[in-house]
Amino acid sequence: MLYRKFGKTNEKLSILGFGAMRLPIIEGDVKHIDEEKALKMIRHSIDLGVNYLDTAWPYHGGNSESFCGKVMQDGYRDKVKIATKLPSWEIKSPGDMDRILDQQLERLGVETIDFYLLHSLNAANWANMKKHDYKSFLIRSRAAGKIRYTGFSHHDDIDLFKEIVDDNDWDFCQIQLNYLDEHYQAGLEGMDYAVSKGMGVVVMEPLRGGMLARTEIPEELQSIWDASDTKRSPAEWALRSLWDREKVGVILSGMTTMEQVQENLKVAGEALPGTLTEKENNIIGKAKDYFHSKIRVDCTNCRYCMPCPQGVYIPEIFWAYNHEALFDDFAKAKFWTTGFLKEQQRASNCNSCGQCEKHCPQNIEIRRHLKDVAARYEAAVT
Repeated sequence: MLYRKFGKTNEKLSILGFGAMRLPIIEGDVKHIDEEKALKMIRHSIDLGVNYLDTAWPYHGGNSESFCGKVMQDGYRDKVKIATKLPSWEIKSPGDMDRILDQQLERLGVETIDFYLLHSLNAANWANMKKHDYKSFLIRSRAAGKIRYTGFSHHDDIDLFKEIVDDNDWDFCQIQLNYLDEHYQAGLEGMDYAVSKGMGVVVMEPLRGGMLARTEIPEELQSIWDASDTKRSPAEWALRSLWDREKVGVILSGMTTMEQVQENLKVAGEALPGTLTEKENNIIGKAKDYFHSKIRVDCTNCRYCMPCPQGVYIPEIFWAYNHEALFDDFAKAKFWTTGFLKEQQRASNCNSCGQCEKHCPQNIEIRRHLKDVAARYEAAVT
């Protein structure tokens, strides 16, 4: 296992972190963790050097934290750092933060949470955290020894990311990053900005929810990977593309099978930064170009179209629309556009005013595409 210094914390963390969000389950019930399988997987990872275990209040219907508490029994607490997150959307008063943290400590069976994050910060959740004085909560929780390092996970644009970074003396952040999403949300620019402030960077969605790890892929894409002198799986290519960047601290992988664990552990023992060759980086670039050739809307996520006078979240909608085209994943695209986004942010709220198209540097027919999105994903929503 390889390790990297994690920002100003001076902690040496394994470059692979175990994300406890996609654990094996029984009979398709996300709340029913297959504890026997999951326990073997996580402890095997820890035995081979993984020292960062990530969970959160809502994972597996609220059961992930308690299960991670079981993982850390039998001497494993001393071998691993535990990370969990405050559900920012559930906070109605300052006291809620203290109450939930105490429940998390009880669930996990620990006195101190090593890495504590404000979960899923977007514009609305960030406003909620500020309203309820998150800083005082973090200060008193740290002083009481309940948490060691403070951070946040981010789900919004780069401008908000920088605002959050600048608002507090954070130890670390968690951002979505992979070779397709280098300019999505915080992206590479956000990673550089965080590191410039001394923060450690945890990467989530390195495989885009498993989509970049698919082994059954079109011949055209397979031929791109086959051009490499060293044969690697799609998952290994995606992970190495990130670990090749020295500024990446920990990559979280939500592993579901022991086979995935074993493959990721092997790569995490070899992937030193800056070791991909020019030819290999060109191959990754060609794979990226292949994926982007499949997209429906040539949106670069520059966000010049924002804010929409009607509140439509245009870049996020096009990201979901393109995701379906890239991975034949209708379900996630529909969830993203009708479940993740609030009702006022959906494509159907477009009134064709055209303000967005006046500012789009790509000259995208935004209004036409929004109508297509609304028809495709919102028709069955009641």
